Amino acid sequence: MTAPSFRRIAVAIDGSPRAAEALDYAIDLARRYGSDLTVVGVAPLIPVYIAPTEPMIPATMPVSELGRYREIIGQAVARAKAGGVTSVTGVAYEGVVVDELLTHLEKHASDLLVVGSRGLSTAKRILLGSVSSAVVANAPCPVLVVRSSVTKAGG
Repeated sequence: MTAPSFRRIAVAIDGSPRAAEALDYAIDLARRYGSDLTVVGVAPLIPVYIAPTEPMIPATMPVSELGRYREIIGQAVARAKAGGVTSVTGVAYEGVVVDELLTHLEKHASDLLVVGSRGLSTAKRILLGSVSSAVVANAPCPVLVVRSSVTKAGG
């Protein structure tokens, strides 16, 4: 069996503590393997709900989160460089998180995707969905799901 080669690693971040842990793993792996690291953030589309009595065009459009995600990605790129990763880039998208991550992986081949896990209960995962579960099921590359190193009280 040959050892895995991780020439290109992607890490999905969103500014959450779990994403920060995923970034730490990705930085460590990229440094160990001499990998190119791509930090990917997806600003989720904010749904617009229109009541049946309202006109089809809403009076106000939701504010995009893309600027905030670009800041988060910029900080993550700086953190990776400070952590010893020599080749690191960042990219921000806006859309449906799972779809945008999968599209990125299809267009920019990666040997590994690192994501954080929100740790949803089974009931919440069924109702809300899970980005990490959907990506694991559909990604064209191996996916490392980082669970929190901090255990919940009573859990």
